[in-house]
Amino acid sequence: MLKKELLELCLLHLLTQEDRYGYEMLSRLHSAFPDTQESTIYALLRSLCREGFTQQYEGAVSGGPTRKYYRITVSGTSRYEALLAQWKAMREAVAGLGLQ
Repeated sequence: MLKKELLELCLLHLLTQEDRYGYEMLSRLHSAFPDTQESTIYALLRSLCREGFTQQYEGAVSGGPTRKYYRITVSGTSRYEALLAQWKAMREAVAGLGLQ
């Protein structure tokens, strides 16, 4: 599993919990992956929308620009489950080598 797929898994995981706006997900991922550029995460969010794994909508005005929220779709849930299975298999394989 490459870093891009791991970031995608993390984004979809956050969206399985609740709809979120872009900056909120960016902040959460940046704390876990500090070397990842903002542009990379936003590009992944756009890609997930294009591929039909998420949907974007505008939330209520919050004193500034309108926030763009994301929600996971049915196909996004399937993608999430596939990526999660890959992650678990890789984690087991690495643990099998004695690397924890």
